[in-house]
Amino acid sequence: MKITVLDMDTAAIDGDVSLGALEELGEVKIFGKTGREDTAELIGDADAVICNKTRMTREVMQSCPNLRYVGLMGTGFDQVDIKAADELGITVCNVPAYSSDAVAQHAFALILNYFGSISGYTADCASGDWTEKKYLSAFGRPMHELAGKTIGLIGCGGIGKRVARISEAFGMKVLVFTRSPEKVRNLSGITCVTLEKLLSESDIVSIHCPLNEGSRELINRRTLSLMKPSALLVNTSRGGIINERDLAQALNNGIIAAAAVDVLTEEPMTENTPLRTAKNIVFTPHVAWAPVETRRRLFEIVAANFRAFLAGNPQNTVHSGKS
Repeated sequence: MKITVLDMDTAAIDGDVSLGALEELGEVKIFGKTGREDTAELIGDADAVICNKTRMTREVMQSCPNLRYVGLMGTGFDQVDIKAADELGITVCNVPAYSSDAVAQHAFALILNYFGSISGYTADCASGDWTEKKYLSAFGRPMHELAGKTIGLIGCGGIGKRVARISEAFGMKVLVFTRSPEKVRNLSGITCVTLEKLLSESDIVSIHCPLNEGSRELINRRTLSLMKPSALLVNTSRGGIINERDLAQALNNGIIAAAAVDVLTEEPMTENTPLRTAKNIVFTPHVAWAPVETRRRLFEIVAANFRAFLAGNPQNTVHSGKS
């Protein structure tokens, strides 16, 4: 069984995760970076491909006649032409829920950074400001307690539920807008509301829903105008859920106070990214999912998915491969 691993550099740092479990299942070739133009060439005569961000188009899959399995290093599968995979008899499997703890942790890191002015105070200390002032406590930047604040969660799947529990530990009120309220309505400490009510009452709005036609640019000029002028917007989900030009205008005009985002509509960031020069925004480069423990867990499940496929009982199937 020939296995090709593409864009490995997007999931590992200097070999800090192992492919040992996968290598036990076949002959593995690993490529660190993959360009769109050479995807089919790198896959070649492989029976299976393991990939992260590489686009698996109809053309690519048709060019690889032996290909019968696409294993994704992640949960999202928008980079795969699922309809084509179906027609070509190719099974596609993803890895759901592997990063829920990590992303919830990162969302709160962004929240705590803002409400504690952590980045600002770190810069002050590095510049010598504390030394020059000679104050025991140089608290010139705004700081606020989270206790008593309201956090609004757009989406409440595995990650959203974890963020809700963390929020409760800080003494916060939790509002939720979800397309499936029946799944969370009976959870303690969570109040399901309309999107409009969530936006108007929340001190923090944190996005935890998938990107689809129902959520694309859900955060836009109209919905931003409903938020409190003092509110923080956090996005650790998908960049396309936000209209970035509208958010940049809202930040620059004081419609909302600040934003913290781990994801963008176009990644990596470009010179023309609308949010790049906006006021009061903090970026991290799509790393919420990437603690080393999380990535090791990811590859354990990637190998388990492929092992199940070989045994004729595929798991975590995005599509069975049957036409």
